[in-house]
This record gives sequence, structure tokens and C-alpha cells, in this order.
Amino acid sequence: MLTIGELASYAGVTVRAVRHYHAKGLLPEPERDRSGYRRYDAAAVVELIRIRTLAEAGVPLSRVRELLQAGEKEFGAAITDIDNRLRAEIRQRRRHRRQIRRIASGDSLALPAEVVEILDRLRALGVDERIVQVERDGWILLAAHSPDRVPEWAARKRKQIADPPLIDFYLTLGAALDRADGDPELVELADKLATYITHLAEHGAGDTDIEPPFAELMDTLAFDTAPPARRLIELLRTRGWTGWTKLERVDPTPGKDATQHR
Repeated sequence: MLTIGELASYAGVTVRAVRHYHAKGLLPEPERDRSGYRRYDAAAVVELIRIRTLAEAGVPLSRVRELLQAGEKEFGAAITDIDNRLRAEIRQRRRHRRQIRRIASGDSLALPAEVVEILDRLRALGVDERIVQVERDGWILLAAHSPDRVPEWAARKRKQIADPPLIDFYLTLGAALDRADGDPELVELADKLATYITHLAEHGAGDTDIEPPFAELMDTLAFDTAPPARRLIELLRTRGWTGWTKLERVDPTPGKDATQHR
């Protein structure tokens, strides 16, 4: 007859584990002897080893008793079911690991790799970080709103940033963000931006195919991130353009800078 410590040692578990299996009703508790100790026989060792083996294989303790009492056919079906569950958990944990790696890489928190590559490319080309941030936040909204469209939009964006005038547009825009509202150079930059936008529109760069309400939401996000952008939009309206996310032609609006523009 064995003490609980000896039983645990033979089965390769801890005494605490034995007591836990007792509490779960998986391993019967023997009566105490005259000295007040519980004594276990060889059958208890075999049963404990079976419990340990199932637990180490990932079988939930809530199903261990079922398997210990199951016939061969029922046992096989239950093992198959548990195996499928474990496979699903492994796939989920792999997804979690990929997400953790993406979180660790900053921009990848809520964006697919193809978009992160675009942002990295913009930085490499010297685009102002504020503009990159506006791009990143806009992509986050796009990815959440229309994830199935992201590959299409990303492919279009990669083509666009290979066009030198677009990069000039970004660089000019970055310079404009540092101009005060009344700075006359801001008007000159608006002229330059309008020229770039016209060029981009002719090549389809302004066609984002985004519903107006969602485009307005993205515009608001851009203006909150880079407040001077709102003033630029006002200036661009006098030059026949409006919108930030979704560029559209409009009739030039007269304004105090219209004379300067002419």
C-alpha cells in the first residue's frame, strides 16, 4: 500500500495534482487507515497514470472521466472530437501570435502587410510623418470598413507612389502643413497643390471609389491629425477642387485669396 506521496511519485505527478483529481472526482479517495493516512494500491497508480496521460494530451478534465469509462468505439469518437478541438485551438493561437507580431511592429496593429509596406515606402521617400499618420489612420478606417477592397486599393496606391508628381504632391503638402493661416506662401503652395491634383486626377489618382459619407469621416480624421489641411482645402476650393479623401471638381469659389490666385 502506498502513501499519497509515493502514489504521486510513481505516477509522475505532484501530490497537489492527486488532491486536485480527488476534488474533481476523477480518482477515488481510499479510506484512511488506523493512523489516519490514505493508502493507495497499484490500481490507483495505473488509474492516475491514465488520468495524467489524458490531461497532458490536452483532454479537458471535464471529459477525462467520460474517456476513462468509455468503450473502444466511444473512446475513439471522443478522441477524434478532442483532436479537432485542439487543432482549432492551435490555429487560433497561431493567429494570435501573428497578431502579436503585428502589434509589436507599430503600424501593423490594425493594417495588413501590404499597407504597412506602402507607409514604409512613403517614409523612405521623405514624406512628412504627419502625412504618413493621416495615411495610416485612413487605411485603418478603410480596412475596417471594406477589408475586401484593401488589396485593390493598395495595388492602386503602389502604382501611384511610383509616379514622381505624386511624391512631389506629398512633399509639398508636408511643407504646407507648417505654414501659418495668413502666410502668403500657403497660397502659393495651394496653387502648386492644385496643379498636382489636376495631374493626379487626369491619371485616376483621385478616384478612390469611396462613398461620400465615409469619405467625409476620413476627411475629419485627416483634419484632426493635421489641422492646416482644412485651410488648404478652403484654398483649393477657390482653385476648382474640394475633398481630401475623395477629390472632386467644383466651380471655383470666390474668396479673399482669389485675386492673389489670378
